[in-house]
Amino acid sequence: MSEFTSTNTFSNEPAAGFSFENVHRNNMLLAGANGKQTHFPQAKKTGTTIVGMTFAGGVVLGADTRATGGTEVADKNCEKIHYLADNIYCCGAGTAADTEKTTQLISSQMALLRLNTKSESRVVTACTMLKRMLFRYQGHVSAALVLGGVDEAGPHVYQIYPHGSTGKLPYTTMGSGSLAAMSAFETEWRDGMNEAEAVALVKKAILAGIFNDLGSGSNCDVCVIRNDKSVQMIRGAVQPNDVKPLRDGIRHSSKLTMGPGTTAVLKNTFVPHKKAMVTLEDVLVTPMETS
Repeated sequence: MSEFTSTNTFSNEPAAGFSFENVHRNNMLLAGANGKQTHFPQAKKTGTTIVGMTFAGGVVLGADTRATGGTEVADKNCEKIHYLADNIYCCGAGTAADTEKTTQLISSQMALLRLNTKSESRVVTACTMLKRMLFRYQGHVSAALVLGGVDEAGPHVYQIYPHGSTGKLPYTTMGSGSLAAMSAFETEWRDGMNEAEAVALVKKAILAGIFNDLGSGSNCDVCVIRNDKSVQMIRGAVQPNDVKPLRDGIRHSSKLTMGPGTTAVLKNTFVPHKKAMVTLEDVLVTPMETS
């Protein structure tokens, strides 16, 4: 109840009947806009499917490659699996610039930490640094992350929300296609899977998001981080929407192919520049700032 309609400030009893507490607020908003229609800022709609899971020998991360700008596809082969350390990678969903710069910033900070401590980066350290940064901006940095890596404590997968909340899980999905991808995990995931089974399940989960979510599409990228710290990044592990075979199957008429010499050259004239030689006098040299 606002100050415009509340008759008893100290009463805790709910008012009966309809509530018109926002009438005065709405009138003031319209008056401040000079009679023009007022639109409140809304969050940008983004689309992505990213997943991560642990298996007996490490961690598998997966992501689609579609980047959208509203309802348009801006990039068909966007890379959404970002490098944090040699043994830690991170999938990003949300605003592309936010996920890119957030992971670059934390990767730089972790490199400095490794030089300072002279030890390998731990996955929980990356999770803590990411969640502290995102919480500091209260969700205005649109970066939903799936963090995966292997350290001395074994394989780990974390999900990190834009507001800074985190969770450690054996498998997780995020993005607009997360529900479709989660259905694949909930159906087929089991403890102790080998690498081949884990990679196949991640591909299936990403394809579920690609085919059931309009914000996800194009190809499937996979990153495998093993317990021996070896990493295998597979760009375009699955390409379900490859149109090249379809285009190659279309036979175009040879009449549409214009070869060299089709258009006749009627005249060819070359006029040399008046000042043929260029000297140092023609070049403006600006001294470099060293201070």
